[in-house]
Amino acid sequence: MTSTQPRPIAYQPPANKRGTELNYDQVVDDLSAASVHRNFDPYRHIAWDAPEMAIVPDDPRWILDPQVDPIGQHPWYQNLPVDKQIAIGMWRQANVAKVGLQFESILIRGLLQYASRLPNGDKRFRYVTHESKEECQHTLMFQEMVNRVGIDVPGMPRAMRRIDPLIPLFSTLFPSVFFFGVLAGEEPIDHLQKDFLRAGANVHPVMAAVMELHVAEEARHISFAHHHVRATLATKGAATRFVLALAMPIIMRVLCSAIAKPPVQFRTEFDVPRKVFAEMFWDSMNSRRFLSDVFGDVRMLAHQCGLRNPVATVLWKLLKIDGRPSRYRSEPSYDAH
Repeated sequence: MTSTQPRPIAYQPPANKRGTELNYDQVVDDLSAASVHRNFDPYRHIAWDAPEMAIVPDDPRWILDPQVDPIGQHPWYQNLPVDKQIAIGMWRQANVAKVGLQFESILIRGLLQYASRLPNGDKRFRYVTHESKEECQHTLMFQEMVNRVGIDVPGMPRAMRRIDPLIPLFSTLFPSVFFFGVLAGEEPIDHLQKDFLRAGANVHPVMAAVMELHVAEEARHISFAHHHVRATLATKGAATRFVLALAMPIIMRVLCSAIAKPPVQFRTEFDVPRKVFAEMFWDSMNSRRFLSDVFGDVRMLAHQCGLRNPVATVLWKLLKIDGRPSRYRSEPSYDAH
């Protein structure tokens, strides 16, 4: 058996439901085959104990890149002594990894619950189970990075951690809402990591290895979520689509802040002034541009699915996540500026 690359499909309008389902089935088959023939194990593909992977507290490669990270862009951070920039950078990157682990844990539970309700013969069962297995590997990888950095970071805000057990229930109660949440969680982390890699940032080898492995597999997971949303929304009625059009930007904004914005412990740990923290997330022009750029692909998906009605468009703008839709998936954000 040979693997085939996932073939992108154009969105088919609801009037052509049968064609949409056939295309979607083929995409799911292709993604399942890719999961078999191209997958990673963090303990086989990352040389954690190699000398160059050692983590030391005075390594300038932990300084946050001003082209990519909202904290690194702020003058307050840039004017700090180098040792404090390094300490903040290590805390920030360890916490992003912890957030990634927590989100992947929610995703795994939701996907497995979703799979358990699928009928016999449904092609999605195989793919979402493959993806769950891959996400388990990602949780191992993220926790290994956190352990090696050696900082006891909390990850998501406390409120999000408290409702963590409830979120997977949406995968069977409100599947469309759940898969919006999947994209709201995957897109910000993927966007940030790809921008780091594209910018050629001089990051620590541990962080580079984690990002490269994660980005390679996350492309497949995000591809499934996009195709799944397009195919399933094509079968919804007008009233349901209207409600989902309003839910989409709210879910994106809430989960993006939970993932990209550090919890309150960050501000107290490093004595970040309230005004500075507000500018980092999301009052300054640079941080608002970051917030907008993160969801270029999701705005493209919303247009393809007919979810940009006038009321929804106002919501996107009020939530500060509006902007030009991507022309293609994973379009570099710097192309737009």
